[in-house]
Amino acid sequence: MLKDQEQFEREERAKRLVMARKNAGFAGPKAIVDRFGWNANVYKAHESGRNGFGIADAKKYARAFKVNLNWLQFGTGNALDPDELPASVADVPKISWVSAGQLSDQAPITDFSEFPTVAALDLPDGEWIALEVEGNSMNKISPPGSIIFVNLRDKRLAPNALYVVADETGAATYKRYRPNDNPPFQPASYEDVPPPEFQGAVTIVGRVRRSIIEM
Repeated sequence: MLKDQEQFEREERAKRLVMARKNAGFAGPKAIVDRFGWNANVYKAHESGRNGFGIADAKKYARAFKVNLNWLQFGTGNALDPDELPASVADVPKISWVSAGQLSDQAPITDFSEFPTVAALDLPDGEWIALEVEGNSMNKISPPGSIIFVNLRDKRLAPNALYVVADETGAATYKRYRPNDNPPFQPASYEDVPPPEFQGAVTIVGRVRRSIIEM
């Protein structure tokens, strides 16, 4: 009996998710995945009711589709009754690590119009780029395949904060700032990963303020 009720609630929640997506003007799941960079299989499983979704995903979907969270998650109230400020969606240029290193040059990249973009909800004010994490050197925070969002305007150093930095060769890396270590930009990994070997002076590209991974 309990399983039947859980299945019913999961299917009803999935129907509301489909309704919210359509009312937001998205024709199908592919349009959503392309817009927000969400995992296609995960989202489709939520829409079909094959898998349930919890409050964290419900908040994400409610803000993206501009519907009431209680309505989406629990079926109470009106879908269009605001229960919080509407989400702001930013299209952030997703660049390569080579391009990230070029941001530290004397004549850095300033035109990002040719880069693909990834949508991000409610980023604070700043100038943002996105990078896909490669390797295991930061897997305590950002496993391989994670997308990190870097504020190019925030270059203030704070202990244990996360940064993308580049050396004089233009090689960029993502590390945690540990001012008492040598070098001060260190891995945060479950594996025995050595610190980077910088060539010449190190330049702060920007501070990493968000890291996401779709499971």
